Amino acid sequence: MNTRSDQVTQLYLFSFKRNKPWAFKQMGIGYSQLKDIPDLSFFRLLGTGGGAGFSLRPDFSTYAFLGVWKNAAAAVQFKEEHRFIQDYFEKASSIRLLTLSNIKSQGMWGGQNPFQSPKDLVAGNKKVAIITRATLRWSRLLSFWRAVPRASRAIEAAEGVYFYKGIGEWPFIQQATISLWDSMDNVLQFAYKSSEHGTIVKETRQKRWYTEDLFSRFYVEQDEQLKG
Repeated sequence: MNTRSDQVTQLYLFSFKRNKPWAFKQMGIGYSQLKDIPDLSFFRLLGTGGGAGFSLRPDFSTYAFLGVWKNAAAAVQFKEEHRFIQDYFEKASSIRLLTLSNIKSQGMWGGQNPFQSPKDLVAGNKKVAIITRATLRWSRLLSFWRAVPRASRAIEAAEGVYFYKGIGEWPFIQQATISLWDSMDNVLQFAYKSSEHGTIVKETRQKRWYTEDLFSRFYVEQDEQLKG
């Protein structure tokens, strides 16, 4: 998207040693607490895959909340005051918060592209976050999941990546990923010079795995450990 705005994107990562049934339940009932927040333009509650990367096996100890805010003040007010997030502060064993500025976003998520670039995008020497998301075709599920181990190996071997996790709205069908990189140069090196990654991208097009997909690059403005 080319639109410039005061938008702020945040991804909360919650880990649980206790209260896991509560955390799982929030995936179903949490939306009712979020749908009427005026300055929250887009949000998703997300489960995660097992291990450090991507897996068919769910990780019932880790969940995520993705929120796109109209401005920074709204994001801060939510973190400090809203009952939804305060419950997570009480029950989660650790909370990590990534605050992101969109660089470029292509594709659709639920029929829209929620990410806009800020009015004054300053690069500097910042770390980079990549969010991908796709809805899989039912007829292509087996083909896609057969390719996942290769994708995991490719990113594990990539230079400059220091965190990656599979996230998603629905197991097996609606999948997303978050990865964090030391620099944009590392991202471009992986995107354009990794033969394994290139092969998977070609397969994506040839086998038409997705009914909808999105790829977004962000600068990491803040990476905070709020708890734990």
